Amino acid sequence: MRLGPTERDRLLIFGTAELARARRARGLRLNVPEATALIADTVCEAARDGLRLAEAIEAGRAVLGPDDVLPGVAEVLTEIQVEAVFEDGSRLAVLPSPIGSATASGQAPGAVLPAGPEEGTDQAYAPRPPALSLTVRNTAEVPVSVTSHFHFFEANPRLEFDRAAAYGMRLAVPAGSSVRLDPGGTAEVGLVPLGGERVAIGFAGLVDGPLDAPGAREEALRRAAACGYLGAGPAIGEEGRS
Repeated sequence: MRLGPTERDRLLIFGTAELARARRARGLRLNVPEATALIADTVCEAARDGLRLAEAIEAGRAVLGPDDVLPGVAEVLTEIQVEAVFEDGSRLAVLPSPIGSATASGQAPGAVLPAGPEEGTDQAYAPRPPALSLTVRNTAEVPVSVTSHFHFFEANPRLEFDRAAAYGMRLAVPAGSSVRLDPGGTAEVGLVPLGGERVAIGFAGLVDGPLDAPGAREEALRRAAACGYLGAGPAIGEEGRS
């Protein structure tokens, strides 16, 4: 059986989550990787069971409390992001403060409270202004959805757009949402640079490493062209061949 990067990542999460469950059953408190995997696996399984995005997120946040993890873990795990497969397609689930709390304020004792928007607003996850707009055409015979934090460069090979311009970018939409492109349809999408450490692991496997490493962009374009991704152009070194 051959597994792609996404399936391998899912198995890694599941295996670590099973280890976390076994250790928790023995009365042990979980470390950061164990807690992360257990929460992420809960979200993925909730999605598989037919729950909606908001319900899956709440299921993940209800799994662990401060007493279930080692000291300091709740302060380190301020947010968990996991892409799960729901009935209507893949969605990015974003879990702020994923470790539950026994306090009335919803925060673990001694936790550092970051400054942010007022409680009950969605400003923390509002979309950023687009840094780039691209015209995208869906040449497939089925609808294609792309989630908010998917590396847009690696989106479905039947989507036709300027792949080189989209390298290192994601959709400028709220976290957890997506853009749907109908068969034969054309849409204008806004993109923003991927943030954080700018490491793309998984997706379609065209990068699988630091986005800004020397030669990474050229190699990703070569792979995309060799695999038939529309808009990637001919494989580097193939332009002059007949």
